[in-house]
Amino acid sequence: MGLFDILFGGGKKKISKETAETRGVHMPDLNLPVDEKFTIHFKKNGGKFLYCDSFNEISLALKSIVQENNWENSPFFVMNKQLKTKFSKEGVKFTAQANDSEVFFTTCEHLIAQNGSILVCSNQLNEKKLNELPDNVIVFATTSQLVENIGEGLKTIKKKYGHSIPANITTLKHFHATKENADDFLTYGSTTKNLYLLFLEDL
Repeated sequence: MGLFDILFGGGKKKISKETAETRGVHMPDLNLPVDEKFTIHFKKNGGKFLYCDSFNEISLALKSIVQENNWENSPFFVMNKQLKTKFSKEGVKFTAQANDSEVFFTTCEHLIAQNGSILVCSNQLNEKKLNELPDNVIVFATTSQLVENIGEGLKTIKKKYGHSIPANITTLKHFHATKENADDFLTYGSTTKNLYLLFLEDL
């Protein structure tokens, strides 16, 4: 599968370029499947979406990202030990120091279809604020992490962690700077990131 096909949702749940770019603008999305709705809003936010139906495709997509951005000699800042182990054979260098890296490599809690945002917490960020992280972010997530809205995501977190609910819960939403999100008071304190989503089919 080519990178172009991956970017527009290749595989079992292929989403056409036309749908991804125009349907969210010209048609209501109330009845869209949760994965298609997320894709539309995520791309509208400026995120780069790479759908893969196997880990081999994830590996190829990651290599393409590295080559595209000339990150061959730039270590990825990683705080998640499991993620580091999972990608240990992909030829990527890692560092535990944010200041030594151009790229933050992470997982997430959920993908929010309603607005195309990515829900994270202290499991991914520890106590760091978004503006303390590198400007480039690569998120590894799976289709089972898709939820309709933030409320559903928070309920799932509460059910999963019980009385040990993680702190520092926030969303990554704006992936390119525009006057529109700069003037939006709801985004005050947020940080625009250049974000890639490695999205693995696991359902």
